[in-house]
Amino acid sequence: MTSLTRTANIREVTVNAMKPHPDTQPSMTLATGLSGRRNAFGFLRFSLASLVLFDHMWLLGGYGEDPTWKWTGGQDSSGGIAVAGFFAISGYLITKSAFRTDVVQFMWHRVLRILPAFWLLILVTAFIVGPALWWHAHGGLGGYFARVPGGPFGYIKADWDLNPTQYGIHDLLTGTPYGQASKSSVFNGSLWTLIYEWRCYLVVAGLTMFGVLKGARPMVAVIAVALWLLTILQSIDPAMPGRIAPWLADTYTVRFTMIFMVGAAFAAYADRVPLNDRFGLLAGVLYLGSIVTGGYLVIGYPAMAYLLLWVASRLRGPLARIGAVNDYSYGVYIYGFLVQQLLAGVGVHTWGHVTYLAISFALTLLCAMASWHLLEKHALRLKHWGPGQGGKAFARGILSLVRRDRAATRAIAPSQPVPDTSE
Repeated sequence: MTSLTRTANIREVTVNAMKPHPDTQPSMTLATGLSGRRNAFGFLRFSLASLVLFDHMWLLGGYGEDPTWKWTGGQDSSGGIAVAGFFAISGYLITKSAFRTDVVQFMWHRVLRILPAFWLLILVTAFIVGPALWWHAHGGLGGYFARVPGGPFGYIKADWDLNPTQYGIHDLLTGTPYGQASKSSVFNGSLWTLIYEWRCYLVVAGLTMFGVLKGARPMVAVIAVALWLLTILQSIDPAMPGRIAPWLADTYTVRFTMIFMVGAAFAAYADRVPLNDRFGLLAGVLYLGSIVTGGYLVIGYPAMAYLLLWVASRLRGPLARIGAVNDYSYGVYIYGFLVQQLLAGVGVHTWGHVTYLAISFALTLLCAMASWHLLEKHALRLKHWGPGQGGKAFARGILSLVRRDRAATRAIAPSQPVPDTSE
């Protein structure tokens, strides 16, 4: 063996020795597996929003009860499952965002994401959809804009704050299957969940403001566990949480905030929670088992949160690119009910549930695309120009330009003093 060969072998052995053994390599965590855009959150959110359309099809088309109620033993509908999934994903993503911002910028980002599109929907409903339906029914607009209870101005006033208390306008759409069942005018019954999402944002904002996220992470897990225990109490006696605190009497306050905070806890410990296929499959088994045998809220909700994060990390290819750039999920959610009600108003539901769902999905997607491209993505571009760190960065940029200009002035005419304006 030549000296050159011996040197090469020694070098190869040394390099191999320096490589970590597979058994000693650190396992993948949520932080590494879901970093950047290497995830399928966009696809999952779009799928969940579409699942809500499937749920509402049965009620709005007059086809009876969503069969998911039967499949889950009366525990939840397909729409309820979708909304819970939204809250789990939102809890993770929103909390991760809060770690990167101050509380002012955090709330500014949340305002830009949820309110512009929502306000546009309210205005479109009151001033375009409503008048069109009124014209069709009465041959003109006389009386539509009257300032009476149940009118369009009352609709805007009652719903603008994400906590809708008026779901319809005048007596419009009362002839649809859902209008006949509820004996009322209802334009958009999906909006009621948004106030719960907003309140969860406020919880994270409070944790950010008081330094809990960055300085006392265990408190996030403590809150999630406390809400999980409240969910158990609620399963035993629905009135029990309300006896602890009046604001806990609302079933959905406990339920939605719990799964949101489970997602938030995963975000807080994303660098420590392992992400592997065995845990993902276990979460899937626990989730499906809770649907079949019971314990859906207590066991299924936490399992669902991990399962969605695992799926988001594992999906690759074309599916992972859905929603990565253009996120239509919010638009699908807020416009779906309205589109399905309007289609039922013109009798499309009589063509059969498959046709009704297909046309509903296509038109809802068009509305979501318009909402995104005309408003949502432009609103989100303002997130770095508003208050908080974004505003500070802008101010620092302006100050840097001013200083650079001063330096250039000194370089050109060093003999001429520059007046001091710092005072």
